[in-house]
Amino acid sequence: MNKYIYWLFSVSVLLMMSNSMLAQLQNIGLVNEPIDISKDFYDFKNTYYFADELSSFDPKTGSGEVKYSRYEYKTRYAFNNMLGVLRPVEPNEFPEGEYQSTPTLPFKLEFVSPRTVRLRMQTGMDKSVDQPSLMLVDGTAPVDHSWKYSSAEGKHTYTSKYGKVVISVNPWRVSFYDVDGKLLTQTNHHIDNAETTYTPIMPFSFVRRAEDYSRSVNAAFTLEPNEMIFGCGESYTGFNKRGQKVVLCTDDANGIQNETMYKPIPFFMSNRGYGMFMHTSTPITCDFGKYFGGVNSLMIGDESLDLFVFLGDPKDILDEYTDLTGKAAMPPLWSFGFWMSRITYFSEEEGREVAKKLRDNEVPCDVIHFDTGWFETDWRCDYQFSESRFDDAASMIKDLKKQGFQTCLWQLPYFVPQNTLFNEIVDKGLYVKNAKGNLPYEDVVLDFSNPETVAWYQEKIGGLLKLGVGAIKVDFGEAAPYNGIYASGRTGFYEHNLYPLRYNKAVADITKEIKGEQIMWARSTWAGSQRYPLHWGGDPANTNTAMTAALRGGLSIGLSGFSFWSHDIGGFVLKTPEELYRRWTPFGMLTSHTRSHGAPPKEPWEYSKSFLEDFKKADNMRYELMPYIYAQAKQCTEQGLPMMRALFVEFPDDPGSWLVDDEYLFGSDILVAPLFEEVSERNVYLPKGNWIDYQTGKSYAGGWHSIEAGEIPIVMLVREGSVIPHIKLAQSTKDMDWSKLELRAFCGTTNKAEGIICLPSNNQLVEVSVEKKDDQLSLTKGSLKGVKFNITENQ
Repeated sequence: MNKYIYWLFSVSVLLMMSNSMLAQLQNIGLVNEPIDISKDFYDFKNTYYFADELSSFDPKTGSGEVKYSRYEYKTRYAFNNMLGVLRPVEPNEFPEGEYQSTPTLPFKLEFVSPRTVRLRMQTGMDKSVDQPSLMLVDGTAPVDHSWKYSSAEGKHTYTSKYGKVVISVNPWRVSFYDVDGKLLTQTNHHIDNAETTYTPIMPFSFVRRAEDYSRSVNAAFTLEPNEMIFGCGESYTGFNKRGQKVVLCTDDANGIQNETMYKPIPFFMSNRGYGMFMHTSTPITCDFGKYFGGVNSLMIGDESLDLFVFLGDPKDILDEYTDLTGKAAMPPLWSFGFWMSRITYFSEEEGREVAKKLRDNEVPCDVIHFDTGWFETDWRCDYQFSESRFDDAASMIKDLKKQGFQTCLWQLPYFVPQNTLFNEIVDKGLYVKNAKGNLPYEDVVLDFSNPETVAWYQEKIGGLLKLGVGAIKVDFGEAAPYNGIYASGRTGFYEHNLYPLRYNKAVADITKEIKGEQIMWARSTWAGSQRYPLHWGGDPANTNTAMTAALRGGLSIGLSGFSFWSHDIGGFVLKTPEELYRRWTPFGMLTSHTRSHGAPPKEPWEYSKSFLEDFKKADNMRYELMPYIYAQAKQCTEQGLPMMRALFVEFPDDPGSWLVDDEYLFGSDILVAPLFEEVSERNVYLPKGNWIDYQTGKSYAGGWHSIEAGEIPIVMLVREGSVIPHIKLAQSTKDMDWSKLELRAFCGTTNKAEGIICLPSNNQLVEVSVEKKDDQLSLTKGSLKGVKFNITENQ
C-alpha cells in the first residue's frame, strides 16, 4: 500500500470513527444539558393515553373526570416509506382486570378572576396537588365567583364579562372564547386529527414511560392561521415563537445567540387575546406548531397539569399573570443610575481610581461593581475582601458612598474543593446530595430548599450588606443537579428550574431586611423571580448580531412578567470595538437599568476623546430623563408592565406592531430604534398616531419611515401629546434636586399633553397635564407641594 492510499484509508477510518462518536454523543446527555422531554412523546416503547370524553362533571365545583383511551405507536409501510402511526392498543398489565385499561381521572376547572381560568388534570395519584407554591405570590391562587354557568346538550359553559369557557362532553374539549364570541383556542382531540390529516399528531394526552412508569402531560391546543406566540422568558431566538420548539429548562447559555436560556419562563401570550402559564418547575418543551402547523403542544414534565389561561389584550394578560405570580418591587432610585463595571476590578486602589476618573471626566454614575476579583483568590467566593488587595474595604465603601457611589459585589452559590468554606458546607449538610449522599459534582452546590442553608447563606450575604454594600450580583444558579436529592424531598427534575427562584429570593429577602431596599443583579430566573428585581442578560458577544439578540431577549423577558432588565453594554467577551460601543451605549442607556461590563477596557475614557464625549451625551440624557424613568418604573410595578416593551403592548390593535422586533417602547411614551449596523439612519415602524423626534423635533405619522439618527446615535421618538419630565443634570442621583423639574411637552398638532411623575420621597404616582393656549403652556393638572415646574415645549 503506497503512502497516498494509506493516507486515504486512515482519513476514512477517522471520519467513520468521528461520525460514530458524534452519533453516540447525540444520545448521551452532558452535565446540565437542558432536558427536552418531547422525545418521550415519540417513543415506540411508551404508552399514551388520549383525553377522550367527559365521564362525569359537577357544574357547581367545576370538577369531574375524563376518560382516557390507550394508544401506542405502530409501524406502517407505504411505498418504501416507514411511518410511525398511533393506534389503539389493548391492556398488557398482569393480573388482568386489576388495572384500568381506559382510566377515568380527575379534571377540574377553577376561576381565579374574571379574566383567569385554571385548568387542572391528574394522570394518577399526586400528593403534591394543592401544596403551597413558591411560584405563586400568596402560595396559592385566589377564587373568583363571578363566572355564570349555563348548559346545553353535551356542553357546559361558564361566562364572565371578558369571555367564556365551554366544556364539551364527547368528544372532550375545553374551548376559550373572547367577549365577542371569537374562538381563541381549544384542546386538540384525537378525532380532529384522524379526520383531517395523515400526519400522526399527539392530541391532548399523557405519556406513561416504559423505562420507569413515570408520566408527563401533553396539553395540546389549536393554533389558528396568522396566530403569533410571544414570551417564554429571555429567549434569543426569533421573537415570534410560532413555528419553533422551545425547551424551558434553565441553562448556563454561555452567550445570547443560541436557543438555550438563562431565564426560561413557563408563560406565553398569543396575539389572538390569550396567555398561558404552565404552573410547574419541571422541564417543559413547547412545540408551537413546529411539528404540525395547527397544533400547539405543551409537553410538561409534571405528572399533573396545572394550567392558567388569561383572557385579554397584552396589558390585561400581564396584569393578571403578575397578580398571580407577583409584580416587581420598586427598586431604589440609585439603581436607575449608571453601573460601571468590568471583569474585574481587583483592588481597593482600582475601585477608588475608577471612582475618581468617573467624577473627573464628568461621567454620571451611581454604582461601581467589583466582579470576580475581590477575594484573595479570583473566582473563589468566600465572602471576604482580599486582605492583600483591600486595605480597608469598609472605609472604601463609606468613602465611595459619600461620592455618590453604591457598591455591588459578585458571588455565586458553588464552592470549589479548595474554597475555605467547602468543608464547613459539607459538614453541616448544606449542599445538594446525589442518591448516595455524596456530591453530584466536584463543587458543592448550596441547597436553597433547606432553611438551614438559607440562614447560613444569608448570614454571609448579610455581613457584606451591613458593611455598606448596596447590592449583590446573583450570578449563575442554572446548574442545580438534575440527579440531586434536595432537602425539599424532591429531585432535580423539580428543583433544577426552581433553584433560581429560591436563590433570587434568598438574596432579595436579606437585602430588604438589612437595607430596606429591593435590589440585586441576577442572571438566572424562573416564574416568580420578577418579584425580586433586577435581572441582566448574560454574556453577549461584541457583535452587531449580539446587540440585536440582546434586544429580542429583553423584549421576550418583558413579555414574561419582568418589569426590570439590563444587559452588558457593548458586549462581554472581548474588548468592545469603539464604533459598536458608540452605537450600543444609547440603547443601554434607554433600558430600565444600565451597566457597562465585560472584558476590559469598559471605561469610556479608555477609548478616544470623541467616544468619551459621545458616551457622556447618552449618559447625560439618561440622567436628565430620570423623572420619566422613575415614574414609568413605578407604573410598571403597579401594572406588571415591562419598562422595555414590545410595540404591541401599547398598540395591540395596530397589526404592524406585532411584526417588529428591532424597536421598542421605553416606558409608555418613548419609542427607541437602535442602530444595529454602522449606519446613520434606519427604517423605523411607527404605530398609529403622530411621533416627534426627541433630538431633532421632526414629526412623523404612523407607518414606515427612514429616519436619521440624531447627535446621539439612536433614533428616539416621543408619542405626540406626551409630557416627558426632566431634571437638572447631576453626577449621581444622590445629588439630584427633585424640587425643580422641567415638564417638556411634545404637543405637536395638539394643544394638550399628559404624563406622570413619581417623587422618590413618597413613591406616589401623580398625573400631570399641560395645555397650550395662545402659544403659552400652563399646568392644568398635577401640581405637587414643594415642586416647582418649568414647562417647555420640545422644538
